[in-house]
Amino acid sequence: MLKKLILPFILATLLAFPSVSFADAVVGDTIITLGENLTPKQKEDLLSEMNAPEGSQQITVSNQEEHKYLGDYIPKATIGTKAISSSAITIEKKGSGLEVKTNNINWVTDEMYLNALMTAGVKDATIYVTAPFEVSGTAALTGLLKAYEITSDKAIPEEVKQVANEELVTTAKLGDKVGEENASALMAKIKDEIAQNGVPETDADLRALIEKCAKDLNITLTEEQLNSLIDLFNKMKDINIDWNQVGDQLDKAKDKISNFLNSEEGQSFLQQVKEFFIALWNAIISFFTGGK
Repeated sequence: MLKKLILPFILATLLAFPSVSFADAVVGDTIITLGENLTPKQKEDLLSEMNAPEGSQQITVSNQEEHKYLGDYIPKATIGTKAISSSAITIEKKGSGLEVKTNNINWVTDEMYLNALMTAGVKDATIYVTAPFEVSGTAALTGLLKAYEITSDKAIPEEVKQVANEELVTTAKLGDKVGEENASALMAKIKDEIAQNGVPETDADLRALIEKCAKDLNITLTEEQLNSLIDLFNKMKDINIDWNQVGDQLDKAKDKISNFLNSEEGQSFLQQVKEFFIALWNAIISFFTGGK
């Protein structure tokens, strides 16, 4: 709950599924995506964990699909040979924004799913990604956009899926160097700047924007990392992303953080943090003074 609300600036990518139409999907409808290589018992357990409504639409995601959509960006070893991670996407009312929560996912973070989903045009949904044991999360990533295409009855252009996939991987690789949360926050900040001020026209302008955002977040980028981000956002320019919608989804995420911190639950959390640091400080003093 806390991670979902405090860190909602982040990603996924999915493929078309034209044989099924879900154009009449309404608020509250849920679509379940299941990894093809789950055992019957694992499927049963995950459906229970996801509180899958009786009769809900279910989609199977194969390992072949993972490699098809992520093979150009992720090492084969990371994708693996089995599709295990699964997900539930629930339609929320217009203006709700996106929320993501994960369980047993060790490579793709909540924020990475969010950022990639925003890039792909997904909006107003609650998403839960899980697995019976720790996995990378790539099968669920593939399944989520597949599910969203069904709910909206609108195919996500192939080039948009590819850029969303590349964004996820770029963020994950950057996260290995600067920290997952820092990488996701940087992606969100760059998007927010573009949504507010427009897309930079030249590579020099784009470089300056990325460098400014990194500096504001106290993140040091190597030349290789900087060039990777410039290349990624140039591709975003080419696919004509709806930056107004991206900015709107980011604003919704910010609102959720503010609402949480102002709530009784949020105030209780902040008090717990305060008490923790007071206790930690007292313990440090006690250690150096011999308990006197």
